[in-house]
Amino acid sequence: MEWFLLPLIGLAAGAIGSLIGLGGGVIVVPALLFFGPALMWIDGITPQTAVGISLVVMIFTGLSSTLAYLKTKTVDVKSGLIFFAGSGPGAVAGSYANQYLTLGSFHLYFGLFMIFLSFILLIRNKIRPIEKFKSASYQRHFTDPQGVQWKYGFPPVAGVIAAFAVGFASGLFGIGGGSVMVPIMIIAFLFPPHVAVGTSMLMVFLSAILGSASHIALGNVDWLYVALLAPGAWFGAKLGAWMNQKLQSDKLVFVLRIILVLIGIRSIIEGLG
Repeated sequence: MEWFLLPLIGLAAGAIGSLIGLGGGVIVVPALLFFGPALMWIDGITPQTAVGISLVVMIFTGLSSTLAYLKTKTVDVKSGLIFFAGSGPGAVAGSYANQYLTLGSFHLYFGLFMIFLSFILLIRNKIRPIEKFKSASYQRHFTDPQGVQWKYGFPPVAGVIAAFAVGFASGLFGIGGGSVMVPIMIIAFLFPPHVAVGTSMLMVFLSAILGSASHIALGNVDWLYVALLAPGAWFGAKLGAWMNQKLQSDKLVFVLRIILVLIGIRSIIEGLG
């Protein structure tokens, strides 16, 4: 069964993760836990292996997406490296904290986090940007394909602190962190939306390397499952990056919010059961 399911899960995770800058873990982790411990269709899945596998797969998703976004010049590499200075150590810390979660506690916390992500996606277009960051010490400029000039910036310390929290959640839950970092970049730091997504995928890629290395060291990675998930994730990420340039993603974000809430509610019920 896993030979059929896992490539499809990887394709969906790569496409959705790359389209909105999520990283794909919000699909991989709940899918593995659902088809693993819940239905027993995939053997050997625990919260730790689900997160470890997800983070390794996100290396492929993140690299594929980043290369695609680099071609469209929507990756702010310098800002991405500043964020990685926080998200990298955060991913390692989260990976080790993950070892102390039981299946029930993981379901509960993961479900609450999914509902939190849905709320973030709900309000991300309704919060006024923090204008004072326009005069922050670190400033960037971007001209989009329509010729619109964008000016954005942030205090590097604030960027590193925010990215550390995002990286910790990534290592703990295997979700990539882009789902939180993209709204922060757009709302607080005034990033152009497409640049926020592209830069997020660079951060996801780099953070996934460190986070997955920690899980590999802890023995939390099933390489057969990675091999089945990775090709679908790679091509899905390219598809998502292409769709990001062609589509208005509001309707897709709405659908994703509903999916996250349903995943969150089910996960909470499992955790309390």
